[in-house]
Amino acid sequence: MNAPAVAPIGPEAAALLGALHAAAFPPADRWTAHAIGLLLLLPGHFALLGTAGAEPVGFAMGRVAAEEAEVLTLAIRPDAQRAGHGAALMRALMAQAAGRGARDLFLEVSSENRAARALYAGLGATEAGRRRRYYPDGSDALVLRLPLSPCGAAPAA
Repeated sequence: MNAPAVAPIGPEAAALLGALHAAAFPPADRWTAHAIGLLLLLPGHFALLGTAGAEPVGFAMGRVAAEEAEVLTLAIRPDAQRAGHGAALMRALMAQAAGRGARDLFLEVSSENRAARALYAGLGATEAGRRRRYYPDGSDALVLRLPLSPCGAAPAA
C-alpha cells in the first residue's frame, strides 16, 4: 500500500463510507450509508477519507461541540489494516477537532479490540471511564480521552 493520504469528505460520499464501514465491522456493528449521510448533515459533524493512491481504504468520523470532540467511528478495510491508515486518520481527526476549538477528544473502544487500543494508546489516549457490556458481543466499552493542543496533536506530557 502507498503512504496514507487523508482528505475531508461530505455526505455526498455516504454510499462509499457505508461500504467501507460494512467491510470493516461485523454485521451487528455496521452503520448504513443512510445513517452516515444523516450524521454528516448535523452541525459539528465531519468525516475524513483515507486513501492509498486513488484507492479508498478507510475513514474517520467525528463531531465537535464547544471544547469537546468525539470520534464517532474509525473504519479501515481489513486488507488495509496495519499500514498506518488508522493512525493517519486519527491524527487528521485530532487536527480537525482542535481547529474547530476542541480541547479534548473522546472515543469508545471495545475492551477486546487490542489493535485499536494500541493505536489509541500510541496517540496518547488514557482511560476516562468504562461502559459495561456496551457492545453486541458483550464486551465493555472503554471511554478514552485524548487532550488536544491548538495544532491538533496531543500535548507533551
